[in-house]
Amino acid sequence: MNKFISLLAVVLLLFTNLLTVNAAENQQLALKSEGAVLLDSDTGAVLYAKNAEEKMYPASTTKIATAIYAIEKGNLDSIVTVSANAVNQDGTRVYLNEGEQVSLKKLIQGMLINSGNDAAVAIAEYMDGTVEQFAEHLNEYLKTTIGVKNTHFINPNGLFDQNHYTTAMDLALMTNYAIKNPVFSEIFGTKRLEWEGQSWKTTLFTHHRMLKGELPYEGITGGKTGYTTEAKQTLATTADNGKIRLTAVVLKSEQKLDKYTDTALLFDYGFKDYQHATIKQGEIFKTGNKEFYPENDTLFTENIDGCIKNIDSNGMLSIETKNGQVLQSIQLKYNEPPKPKAVAKKIEQKPIEKESEQPLLQVNVIFGFMIIAFVGIFIGIRKKINSKY
Repeated sequence: MNKFISLLAVVLLLFTNLLTVNAAENQQLALKSEGAVLLDSDTGAVLYAKNAEEKMYPASTTKIATAIYAIEKGNLDSIVTVSANAVNQDGTRVYLNEGEQVSLKKLIQGMLINSGNDAAVAIAEYMDGTVEQFAEHLNEYLKTTIGVKNTHFINPNGLFDQNHYTTAMDLALMTNYAIKNPVFSEIFGTKRLEWEGQSWKTTLFTHHRMLKGELPYEGITGGKTGYTTEAKQTLATTADNGKIRLTAVVLKSEQKLDKYTDTALLFDYGFKDYQHATIKQGEIFKTGNKEFYPENDTLFTENIDGCIKNIDSNGMLSIETKNGQVLQSIQLKYNEPPKPKAVAKKIEQKPIEKESEQPLLQVNVIFGFMIIAFVGIFIGIRKKINSKY
């Protein structure tokens, strides 16, 4: 039953995302990245989308998926023995040695903060024995737990493979899911970390220039960069202005600076044009002769100019802008009409007949005559006695 409910939730999530993506792509921002998605981090509302479902290469933003999978499925205090395969990875590393023993949490930190490809493979082999087995389990996890639909990963670090791909929407969903985990959120937002390994003692700094402060933007809370020749520039970023939290993903930017400029444009748009509101518990929405309601107070995202709420016959409430852009869809509960009360069948009861009073009257009359006769006899006897004396 629980598996069925989880599957149903994923289907509803995918259906909701499809509706909102189609509407969000009607907006136009001057983005240079080929793919982009902006989500409300709390409600999941799709505020902006560009080629959101087009398959692209993620490069090192893959490590977001590897990290949340390892955090949720592994033991962070476990000690991992680093293999030769991990040590021999190409690209950015944290310079692990073969046979070196490192905690799982430290490997995740080295992978997310310094984008260590060696750390990513060490995590994969610890989790599932081999990179191939890890990829198989990771893909299943992403599909069933997070609800991605156009993602297929071959490795844990994002090194290029033509069968290793995702979409801006899927990567945004992964990031948005992951930041709800406090361990992931802490590491994702770390700007610097002292690192001491067998062969490398240094200070790790995040590669994300907005998070680091090199490209200042107020409210940045986390981020992960990515780059390969085939993927181009990729970036996932989160921000909070104190009123609303946003998750932005951009894929396939030609220039390194473009992905930051595009991310800032997305955040400017989201913070300026959107706000939160609440549907109160028990509020009734009618369609035809049906009524629906939320079981709890439900947060939703609306344009600052307000919104339009439309509900279909299945109780799916759409939050739309005045231009018809669907921001969010919320499943409400059906308000079943009260069942008609059962009408008690009347049992005809015959009136209780009074017992006839005639026999009682006869008894009383007879009894009265007997008393009179007795009195008469008594008087007669008394007179005889008196006359005798």
